[in-house]
Amino acid sequence: MWAWRGRMLGLDDFTAREVSMIVVTGTNGFIGSNIVKTLNERGVSDLVVVDDYPELRGGMASKNVPEKDRYTKDMQVSRWLDLHDLHAWLETDEAKGGIDGVIHMGACSDTTVADRDYVMGINLKYTTKLWEWCTREGVAFVYASSAATYGDGGHGYSDEVDPVVYKPLNYYGESKHLFDLWALKQEKTPPRWAGLKFFNVYGQREQHKGRMASVAYHTYNQIKETGKMKLFMSHKEGVDDGCQRRDFVFVDDVVGMTLHFLDTPVSSVAANGLYNVGTGSARTFLDFAKAVFVAMGLEPKIEIIPMPEDLRGKYQYFTQATMQRLLGTGYEEPIHEIEDGVKKYVAYLDELND
Repeated sequence: MWAWRGRMLGLDDFTAREVSMIVVTGTNGFIGSNIVKTLNERGVSDLVVVDDYPELRGGMASKNVPEKDRYTKDMQVSRWLDLHDLHAWLETDEAKGGIDGVIHMGACSDTTVADRDYVMGINLKYTTKLWEWCTREGVAFVYASSAATYGDGGHGYSDEVDPVVYKPLNYYGESKHLFDLWALKQEKTPPRWAGLKFFNVYGQREQHKGRMASVAYHTYNQIKETGKMKLFMSHKEGVDDGCQRRDFVFVDDVVGMTLHFLDTPVSSVAANGLYNVGTGSARTFLDFAKAVFVAMGLEPKIEIIPMPEDLRGKYQYFTQATMQRLLGTGYEEPIHEIEDGVKKYVAYLDELND
């Protein structure tokens, strides 16, 4: 039985074992859908996938595939659930005692949303209720925080200092930051919990994100349409155009690090808490765009354009995860360099376009 209560989950040894339910939220989105796919590949199929499915609302968990499901409809899943019904369903006999882990990736992740009450409701209040349920039922809880909690980087990007010093630049970052601070203050917690501060994630199954999709996705499509890529002008002294630097992390690595916390028991070196999820290396947008051209077998053609006014005061010019804390938990999988991750991603996009 896959049981967190007292021992490791053993995610790499699922094929010959009976497993209990895992709840994954945000499964109609980027990281959540990749988590479901990877769990399937590891032999896990008793999954309750949760997202915004209005056609299921009020009907509790359904075994019918929602019409708007983008990515998990062809995967092995036990049931689908609308996000508004999750808390009620968790109080059913089916859920109590039958769930061994909640992986909470669902959120309003658009950094430009201006409705603070909405962002706080989805990202802070909703997550708080999930935490409280996992605490009461003794269920592991791994959730998505964000590198947006670090703000402009003036205090660095360390997951080993008191996060109270950080000042996010937008409501999305603020909502994640407030939950992180709240979680750290709790005396009663889930038996295993981890808040994962994702840096700039790119990779397969992000094509629905539009403006918020990665520079890899936009570069690929702009090259297909125009033969060139547009990058933002720098509005910061000392930073050349297109040379804003980010910690770009491939989604396969993000999934591996996320599931690592469901496969690693709490210990002195793998404590509950906040962890960066990145590569530990900052690369320029120019480097990243060039990697896409190379993966497509083309010579780079870059055009510099002004940064939109609504982004200028809320833009991170540099991010770089400190990774010592996570790597110290025993995570040993190699982390993709952008050239390697982009090559795999371009192959995926080519297949979509065939």
